[in-house]
Amino acid sequence: MAGSVNKVILIGNLGRDPEVRTFPSGDRVVSFSVATTESWRDKNSGERKDRTEWHNVQIFNENLGKIAEQYCRKGSKVYLEGQLQTREYTDKDGNQRKSTEVVLQRFRGELTLLDSKGGGRGEGDYDSDGSFGRSSPMERAPVERRPAAAPAGRLSEQLDDDIPF
Repeated sequence: MAGSVNKVILIGNLGRDPEVRTFPSGDRVVSFSVATTESWRDKNSGERKDRTEWHNVQIFNENLGKIAEQYCRKGSKVYLEGQLQTREYTDKDGNQRKSTEVVLQRFRGELTLLDSKGGGRGEGDYDSDGSFGRSSPMERAPVERRPAAAPAGRLSEQLDDDIPF
């Protein structure tokens, strides 16, 4: 393979409300944690077991950051795509630390809200139809369709001449 790939895809729940920080340059970063949980049944005991991983997320993409800030709350279910980045820093006590985070860059990344209307704490933040200004075809109310009246005239008059083939 001629290159490499650094891509992370997560579906999980926010562990805390998003936190917004503004840099002196005016750029903003939105931070939160996401929990992903793996579940299985123990073969010996039949007992259900869970393992939860926590992921720190940093959004540098202005538009995705606004969506996270407005609509995401602790417990919200999200789908996100980003990349792993490790940074080094010095903590309050002067110790060198490393932190690996999922980062949604300025012109990359994806954030999709997976909660339905009324789910999670942010239920009042949705539009009246729960769609954030748009909705999927599966969520739209069905449109009543009436059969069209049969046109009168010859068959050649009934055919649509705008067919592209």
